[in-house]
Amino acid sequence: MTLSIVIVDDHPLVRAGVRHELSKYPDDITVVGEAEDVDSGITVIRELQPDVALLDVHMPGGLGGGGPEVVQQCRDVPTKFLALSVSDSPEDVVAVIRAGARGYVTKSISTSELLQAIQRVGAGDAAFSPRLAGFVLDAFGTAQVATHDDELDLLSKREQEVMRLIARGFTYKEVASDLFISIKTVETHVSAVLRKLQLSNRNELTHWAAQRNIV
Repeated sequence: MTLSIVIVDDHPLVRAGVRHELSKYPDDITVVGEAEDVDSGITVIRELQPDVALLDVHMPGGLGGGGPEVVQQCRDVPTKFLALSVSDSPEDVVAVIRAGARGYVTKSISTSELLQAIQRVGAGDAAFSPRLAGFVLDAFGTAQVATHDDELDLLSKREQEVMRLIARGFTYKEVASDLFISIKTVETHVSAVLRKLQLSNRNELTHWAAQRNIV
């Protein structure tokens, strides 16, 4: 299915660059509109009602609320929102997700990764750059560990520790340093976690953890 997209960003070169990159996937993405600020973003999204709106977090116009304001003002529109920003601050991530966006990726993302994020959001799923997922997990009650989850009970205590760090976006090296174990041991634990939970990669693991409020 081809997804219709609107790009909302106050930098013309960014909009042109994103449009150009997404044009490489004509069977998957169609850019149907653009907007340069909060007010025009709200107008275009309400008029075109695209499947997904890519929007920056900091933009002029409106009441000064930037991307989160656009999302809030379009809550009654079936469009799903994916933030695409240079910012990776916890405050920005939480603000736009709290407003109703389903994902947040940084502008350092590759074109193929952006396409995947758009498709995930378009399908009603969540999509985050790996390290940003931890901010969302922290902000929305993730101190509550789902110990009652039967799948979680499949993992050993050490596997659960590794799983939580990987889900937060830690690299294998960072996990090894944090838990005082070798990178090879981390790799072994991650393989065991993915096998036991029947997941394919760390992105699926992050989503699995987010669904269960596990940090």
